[in-house]
Parts: sequence; C-alpha cells; structure tokens
Amino acid sequence: MPKSVYLMALGIFAMVTSEFLVGGLMPQISDDLGVSIPQVGYLITAFAVAMAVGGPFATVAVLRLRPKSALLTLFAVFLAGNALAAVATSYGVMMIARVITGTASSAFFGVSLSVVAQITKPEIRGRAIGVAMQGLMVGTLLGLPISTLVGEQWGWRAGFVAVGIITLIAAGATMAVVPALDHSEDSGDFAEEAKVFRSGKLILVLCTSTLIIGATFAAFSYFTPVLTEVTGFSRGVVPFLLLAYGAATVIGNSVVARLADAHTIRVLVTGLALNTVFLVLFATLADLKAPAVITMLGIGFVGVTMNPAMISRVQRIANARPLVNTIHSSFITLGVVVGSWIGGLGINEYGLRAPLWLGAILAVLALVALIPDLGQLRRAKPVEASRPASEPQMERA
Repeated sequence: MPKSVYLMALGIFAMVTSEFLVGGLMPQISDDLGVSIPQVGYLITAFAVAMAVGGPFATVAVLRLRPKSALLTLFAVFLAGNALAAVATSYGVMMIARVITGTASSAFFGVSLSVVAQITKPEIRGRAIGVAMQGLMVGTLLGLPISTLVGEQWGWRAGFVAVGIITLIAAGATMAVVPALDHSEDSGDFAEEAKVFRSGKLILVLCTSTLIIGATFAAFSYFTPVLTEVTGFSRGVVPFLLLAYGAATVIGNSVVARLADAHTIRVLVTGLALNTVFLVLFATLADLKAPAVITMLGIGFVGVTMNPAMISRVQRIANARPLVNTIHSSFITLGVVVGSWIGGLGINEYGLRAPLWLGAILAVLALVALIPDLGQLRRAKPVEASRPASEPQMERA
C-alpha cells in the first residue's frame, strides 16, 4: 500500500474532525458569540450544505491543476477557513468560515480518492479506498469526544487550532511524499468529465448511495435521545456507547474494504439486508438495554461502512476522476441531510422510535435499487467462470 494513501486518510481525518468539532463545542460557542444553541447547530448544517453544493464547484476550479497541486491548494483553502473560524468574533464570520471549510473538504475528498485510484493497482484499489476512508471513520469516532475534551480544557478556539495543526502536518507530508502525478486521460477538462453524468445508470447508482447513507443517519442522528429516553441509559454513559459505535464503524470499514473489489454488489446487498434487520430490531427492542446496544453496534458495523463498496461501484460505472468522486460525495452528504431530516419529522409525528423504522424503510428502498445489479451479477457468473485469470478485476460485475 503506497504511503500516500495513508496521507489521504490523514487529510480526510482533519477535515472530518473539523466537521464534527462544532457539535462538541456548542455551549462554549453559544456563550462566546452570543447566539442560541439552535443557531450554533446551523453551523453544522452549513458545513454539510457547503460540502454537497459547493464541493463540485471547488473541484471544477482545481480540475486543470495537477493532482498534487490540487491537493495542496485545497489544504490551503481549508486551512484559511479553519483559521478564520478560530479567530471569529461574530456569528456571521463563523458561518463564512464553515462554508469555506465545508466546500474545501468535499473537493479534497474527490481529489484524494482520484489520487488513490492513480497510485494503486486495480486489484487493491478497493482496499486502498478503505484505508483512505478510515480517515472518515476515525474522524467520526474521535472528532466529537476530542472536541468536547479540548473545549472543556482550553476553550472552543483551541479545537480549531488543533485541527489546523493536523492540517499543516498532512499538507507538509503530502508535499514531501505524494508523487507529482499527471492528469489521467481526459481529466482536467470539465466538458469531458461532465459527459459521464448523462448516464441514467450512474444517476441511479448515486441516488442509491444517498439511500444507503440516509438509512443509517436517520437513526444515528437520534441515538442519544433514543438511548436516554427510551432505553434508559444515563447521559454520562451515552458518550461511551457512541464511542463503541464508532469503533464498530472502523472495524466494519476494514472488512468491507477487503471485499469491495471482488464482491462489490454482494457486499452492498448483504450490508443493507443486515442493516435493515438491525434497525428493525433496535426499533422493536429499544426499551431493553442489551438488545439496544447490540443492534446499535450492528448498525455501526454495516451502515456507513459501505463507503468503500459504494465508491468502487461508482468508479467502475463512471470513472475515478475528481469530479465524479466529488459529486458522489455530494450525494453521500445529501443522505446525511435527508436521513436526519426525515428522522426528525418521524419523531414529531410518531415518537423516538420512528427514526429507526424510517431508516429501515430507506435501507429497503436501497435494496430495491440494487435489483438490476443483482440480475446482471447472475447473468455474469457463467462468463466470469470462463475468463482467464489474468483478465483485469476492474471489469467484473
């Protein structure tokens, strides 16, 4: 595995940690900037919307740069936005900082996955994507508890300073280690890269990714109130349960990454089926502590951990260039927004178990969207058996 892949993971970790930073610093930011807690919550929403909407535009802006230069440029933009957040004295400035960092984060995601595809052999590409995506999993696992700890000890601005230091380290290592890659074929030309989005198949695949992530985030966004008000855990215990959930995502991501290349569709179908079962069981048994914890960990193991398989699927149907990766990132982020929104609507109408049921419904819809791929997989089996062993793995169904 090239060392540069681990640097992509470090860069993604820094940016994901910044995304979750505000969640752990809400009281301090609210007091210092003189705004309400819900207004601070909008800073999280702004980051997500900037990722989904602004990321593709930022990617287009760096398309003509060589991949390494594009990475360093996005590091610089992210670092500037993060520094602005660290010194912000008003809510408006803080909002601008979040938009800048969210936009740069999404574009970095797309460019870094493109770099991973360029520097790895096809037979280990899925595993390499999984290594890079561990930055996302570990950032999700540690971002909130670390930010909470730093905020309590040194103030909320110190959290952004810490992210800035991690970003500088990642940028410096990228400058020293990542090779000076050329553009892949047709890369750097917006018109050429945009042609792929005329495919209805690709749009369906992107929407399926939205459903897969939405299914998990419909539930995950409301784990805390479910665990405290339905299951009966104390507030002091919940952070440890969420830490265990994050550890399950790290393990699950490693497993999926190992299987993503050779068994992409089977992994997605199996993961969605298991996630549906775990969500239904959690919704049914949420008032019992042991089953609630077990099913929550199951959701962590097979939920967002589908990312390596999702990314491999998109890259096979389209390509591994920055614009495709960034647009896919936007659809994934849309899943976060839609899932949490639908879950909130469900709580208003039917109570705290509703997000779990709604997550299961989204998972079933994703399974339905995979039916055409399952048909192709069955038809491809006789062909696969007759292929020579040397045939590239990237062409498998």
